[in-house]
Amino acid sequence: MTTYVVLLPGDETAWENATPEQQAAVFARHEEFSQALAARGHTVTGGEELTHSRTTRKVARNTDGSLLVTDGPYAETVEQLSGFYVVESDDVDDLIQVCAILAEPGSAPVEVRAAVDHSGEA
Repeated sequence: MTTYVVLLPGDETAWENATPEQQAAVFARHEEFSQALAARGHTVTGGEELTHSRTTRKVARNTDGSLLVTDGPYAETVEQLSGFYVVESDDVDDLIQVCAILAEPGSAPVEVRAAVDHSGEA
């Protein structure tokens, strides 16, 4: 079984401006996605909707080693990471097919990425 992270980019302003009906339609698509995963043998082991990128805190070190913390989104783009799922699967091709439920025409693509397995390392 391989662990995959399904990354969900989104336009945060569009989400904030969405009507309750539009938001309900998105939540219904996520419910359909979750049900399809379970029906096809994939296991969701985690995931969350993320807060708006304006609440981001970036942590870095200056060249002198001092801590540098800044507020706000890391990238100056319309679409930010808005949520994620952690999914265990033996069939990435089928997982990708199920992720198509969340892919919206004209929006940033859903990203499916395998996690590195360090369990066999000493």
